[in-house]
Formats: sequence, structure tokens, C-alpha cells
Amino acid sequence: MTLWEALSMLGGVGLFLYGMTVLSGGLKNAAGDSLHTILEKVTTNRFLAVLIGVLVTMLVQSSSATDMMVIGFVNSGLLSLAQAIGVIMGANIGTTVTAQITAFNLTAFAPLLVFIGALLYLFMKKPLVRHIGAIVLGFGMLFVGIGLIKSAIAPLSQSEGFLRVLSALSHPALAILFGVVFTAILQSSSSSVVIFQAFAVEGLLSYRQCVYLVIGAAIGSVMPNLLAALTTDRNGKRTALLNLYFNLLRAALLLIVTGIFPRVLTWIQALSPDNVARQIANTHTIFAVVSVLALLPFSDGIIKLTYATMPLLPEEQRQKADRRLVYLNASEKIVPAVAVHQAKREVNRMGAFARSNLQTALQYFFDPSKQELFDAVESTEGTVDWLDHAISDKLVGLRSLQLPEKDVFLLSRMVRVTSNYERISDHAENIIEFAARLKDAKVTLSKEALTELREMSATVLRCLDVSMEIFEQSALSRLPEAEALEQQVDDMQERFIQNHIDRLLTSGCDPLAGVIFTDMCTDLERCSDQAINIAHALKREKSGKGKPRTD
Repeated sequence: MTLWEALSMLGGVGLFLYGMTVLSGGLKNAAGDSLHTILEKVTTNRFLAVLIGVLVTMLVQSSSATDMMVIGFVNSGLLSLAQAIGVIMGANIGTTVTAQITAFNLTAFAPLLVFIGALLYLFMKKPLVRHIGAIVLGFGMLFVGIGLIKSAIAPLSQSEGFLRVLSALSHPALAILFGVVFTAILQSSSSSVVIFQAFAVEGLLSYRQCVYLVIGAAIGSVMPNLLAALTTDRNGKRTALLNLYFNLLRAALLLIVTGIFPRVLTWIQALSPDNVARQIANTHTIFAVVSVLALLPFSDGIIKLTYATMPLLPEEQRQKADRRLVYLNASEKIVPAVAVHQAKREVNRMGAFARSNLQTALQYFFDPSKQELFDAVESTEGTVDWLDHAISDKLVGLRSLQLPEKDVFLLSRMVRVTSNYERISDHAENIIEFAARLKDAKVTLSKEALTELREMSATVLRCLDVSMEIFEQSALSRLPEAEALEQQVDDMQERFIQNHIDRLLTSGCDPLAGVIFTDMCTDLERCSDQAINIAHALKREKSGKGKPRTD
């Protein structure tokens, strides 16, 4: 191979990979936020989860992209491992579509696709048309890249030295290892399989060699997920580990099947005789489908293996116990009127978490040496977010039932109250971040400022307690008490900020401490606003008075 041919092959690989990126980006943009919405709606039905994994991966043309989205959802608590494994399995099927497409010999039409795609992408103003242009452009570059690779490697079929190197891949173990490493470097099993196709078409690799390269590519495809999981929590790492175990088991299964029933490969070849590119694509697809069908019934075992490798910590055990519905876990089987009562109990339970989180955040603010308080707030904030989504979904379902007007009113107000509690927990997270900023900068607030914030914090907590009792007990007669406390907080905010300005003028103040003090007053005042919204939730307003306050 000459230097020019080597550069042409590298250029072809680069153009192919970039074409895949442009194609994937165009598909993602054309689909908009629907991909995330689809994944968020994954249910515990694993067959449905597999189909969703196939669909999403076909749309983004990358199993790694799908897996990374799944890792993100599991990391944020929107998906469980039981839900994630079906999507991961489906992604392994969806990613085989790329090889099926490239098995068509469209190289001659590739320049035209590039031209049409460029026109649409560069000169059209409508976003959807530009996204379609990116898809067409990506397809074109993909096939141009394949054409360059084929042209560059054609002379290698006459090179005895290169053929001797490739002959080593006749050993299954070496072929699998090469497939793992090559795919880990490219970070895309679709790309590596397409390149194997190109080598096979030029006679440099046999079909049997490509079979084991494809098996290795499936294992190597996990590398991007393993790298991405390094920055996630333990659930994100478990998801990547789950993907790795599935692909290792998948490789072992395929080796056993091809070893015991070698005629399977002969049958696959017979599906498309004289077309080795299609044979490889069919092998890729059939192997993926068979692996999923065989391993899906054992998905619980794979999940248990993952947890055995990375067990739940005590804190995770507590999270698991908290992040569940206690009173609405079987709402569809409960009498509607009783379900509404249970829903209120569930909202009250969420409120207890939010109130506790605010108190813990304030404890950390005044004593930032206790890192366990910071971690507790972060954990509880995740729990409150989870409950907000779960309870809201249940409340929406209950509103579709035939309920008396008073229950419909109560449900609508509970939706509002869950939002109020979620915002209070958000403010708790803000408060610990204020404290962390002061701690990192080694800055402290003055004694006067700390005294004022302690007084304001105590009043906010009292206002929240009274407001929660009003909502829980329907004690509207206590509204004046809550309103008086909320007014005290408003007055404190105004007075304390003025005091802060006076201190700036007389004794000086660290700029960061001044910003944090003002932000703390604002967040505490907003917590009292959310509290008074909770207190007013069950009051039927006929005028603008008592309208919900926002941040």
C-alpha cells in the first residue's frame, strides 16, 4: 500500500465516521425531544422496552447514544435497572440497521446525496427541512467514505504481508479480541461492522472471520458507556455494567450456538449468496435478535448479577425505600373516593420530605463542616423530584374518573401543592450550594448576618409547618396565622437587606458574602411564598386575592 492509498483509507474512515455523526445528529434534531419523551414512558413491560430501544436506536443510528440516554435516566431516577435492561437489549437490535443499509451498493449515488443534502442543509430556512438535509448529507458522506475505503484497500489483496496479518484473525479468539479493541477505539459497533463489510467485499476478510469480528464488536461497543458512567452515581455505573454483562453473555451464547450448530452460518450465507456484505449484515441482525430473545427471560438474573457486583449502600437502600408510592401504589384497584383520600396522604408524605430537606439544608448552611448533611439534601431532593413525577402521574389518572366536584377540586389543588413542595426542596438545594460556595472560598458571614438569617429561617419553618397543617387538616380557620408568619418573612427580607446595605457602608463586607446573604434572604422568602400557597390550596377563591405566588 502506497502512502497515498493509506491516506485515502484514513480519509475514507474519517469521512464515514463524520457522515455517521451528521446522520445521527440530523435524525436526533428531526425527532426533537420525542426521543427523551419515549424513553421516559418506558414501562415495566420489557417487551415494550425492547421495542422502544429498537425504535430509538434506529432513529439515532447509535446504540451508544441510546445507552447513554438510558444511563442518564437511570442516574436521575427516572428509570430503574429493570426498565433499562429492555431498552439496552433493543438498542443492540436497532444498531444493526446501519449495516443493513450499507450492504446496499449506493456508492455511485453518494455524490448526488451529498449535493442534495448540502443544498437542503445550507440554503433552506425551515428547521425540519435543514434536519432532513443533514440526514441526506450524512448518508451521502457515509457512502463516499465507504467508497474511499474500498478503493484504498483494493491493492492490499495483492499484498502477501498484509494477508498474513489478516490470516491471524482466522482464529476465533483473536478475531473477537480484535473486534473488541477496534470497536472500542472507534466507539461504535455500527462503524466497525461496516468497515469489516468493506474489507470482506474486497476479499481481505472471509465471512467466517467477520462473524467473530462482529461478536467482538458487540462487546467493544460498551466502551463509550463505561467511560460515560465514570461521571455518574452508582446507578449510572450499574447501568453500564448491566450493558457489559449482557454483551458478554450474548458473545458466550453466540459462540456456543455457532460451535454446536455450525450450519447456522451456512444457512445465513444461503439467505444472500454471492453478497458477503449482506451476509455480514444479516449475521449482525440475526445474532442480535436471537441474543435478545434468548436472554430477555433471564434479565432479572443479569440485574441480580449487577447488584452482586455493585451492592446497594445503606444510603441507597434508604432511597429505594423512600422512592416509592406508599398510599397510591395500587390506586387503580381502590374505590375512587378512597383513592382521592390516599392521594392526599401521599402528597402529605412528599411534603414531609420537602420540609425535612429544607431544615437539613439550613442546618448545613449554619454548620457546613458536616458533609453528610449536604449529601442528605442532594439525596432527598432526588426523592422529592421522583415523588413529584410519580404522584402527578397518579393524580392525572384519578382526574379521568367519574368523581364528585369536591374531589375534582381537591385533585386539582393537590397537583398544585406537589409543585409547591418540589420548589421548596429546590430552594433547599440552593441553600446548600450557597454554603458550599462560602466554604470553598473560605468566607464567613458576620455575626449580625448569621443572627438575622437564623431568625428568618426559624420563621420560614414555622410558616411552613402551619401551612402544612392547614392543608393536611383542612384547617382553613388558621389561614390568618400562616399569613401573619408569611408577612413577617416579607418584612424580614426587606429589613435585613437594608441592614446588609448599612453594614456595607459602615464596616465593609466581602462581595461573595454579600451576594450569598441577599440570595439567602430571597430563597427563604420564596419558601414562605410556596408555604402560603399550600395554606391557600383548599380555599376556593372568587377574586384575585390568594392567587398562587410564583418564583
